[in-house]
Amino acid sequence: MTNSAKGSANFRVPVLSNAEDLINSVDTFIFDCDGVIWKGETLIDGVPETLDMLRSRGKSLVFMTNNSTKSRKQYRKKFEALGLTVQEVYVIGGEGILQELELCGIKGIGGPVGAVVVGFDQFINFYKIQYGTLCIRENPGCLFIATNCDAVGHFTDAQEWAGGGSMVGAIKGSTQKEPLVLGKPSTFMMDHVSKKFETDKSKICMVGDRLDTDILFGINSGCKTLLVLSGVTTLSMLQSPENDIQPDFYTEKVSNLLTQNDTDV
Repeated sequence: MTNSAKGSANFRVPVLSNAEDLINSVDTFIFDCDGVIWKGETLIDGVPETLDMLRSRGKSLVFMTNNSTKSRKQYRKKFEALGLTVQEVYVIGGEGILQELELCGIKGIGGPVGAVVVGFDQFINFYKIQYGTLCIRENPGCLFIATNCDAVGHFTDAQEWAGGGSMVGAIKGSTQKEPLVLGKPSTFMMDHVSKKFETDKSKICMVGDRLDTDILFGINSGCKTLLVLSGVTTLSMLQSPENDIQPDFYTEKVSNLLTQNDTDV
């Protein structure tokens, strides 16, 4: 039985019982951020020690988020404020979209519109929806690009919030067009990471808390997948007969890589 999104509903995902085997089998770990590294503004227990251990084992670490509210520079500041040292965070979307486009020399407004990029926007309004709709419908060849289609997000640790998918859905509804999705579960970013680190995708492990984005992203890319139950997905959701997205392993939180590693060595 393979770990595919087309697996049997009776398939039971194994708990991660030997972290050492997983660590030895991959060169690069990709971590989702919210629900894996932190929840809201709170660092999840054991994360710094786990990341230090993986680095000491020579593993490349990549942090990848669909949350578009910050640019890479802003996310780096958040990591540092939480006591974590990082170099790059791959971000899709919000105010972050504008800053990243500017770094590429792409203006956000002015001239013929070649693309409408939709991500999470807590200030979404009718004018923005209408303007985006007109750009797509009135400009021949205008691209409709979505950073992600996440239904909800955990922007605080108190409750779920409407995600970027609700903003994308508004434009889909008014244009009757499907967007080109660049964020997870699209494999667009995985292709970039694989080339950047010169690593075969089978030697990469995607660690995330969402089945329909993080884990499906890893499955679509041909990577190993580890689901953590510290964010969106619960054990009952994973084991539900209605769920057909099956990771290779699951565990309670990222730090189990550390504790199990200490036990197994």
